[in-house]
Amino acid sequence: MSKSRTKAPILTLAPEQEREALDVLKRFLEDRFELQLGSFEVAEVLDLFTKEIAPHYYNRAIFDVQNHLKERFESIESDLWALEKN
Repeated sequence: MSKSRTKAPILTLAPEQEREALDVLKRFLEDRFELQLGSFEVAEVLDLFTKEIAPHYYNRAIFDVQNHLKERFESIESDLWALEKN
């Protein structure tokens, strides 16, 4: 029996967000590393981040939200239990 591997979510940006991300990345590479990359090269770097790095942040954010909600629900449950006792 084979286990199916969970694939990382495919993260996409709205076209305007992607243009902004490309501009920010291009400026960063020019300012910080004095790299003059063309649009295709910068898009390739952004694609690498999108596929290989961003899913880790996405998954961490989901995990953090789940933990926060779990704690809140436990707190609400505790408050309700205290109200029922009165």
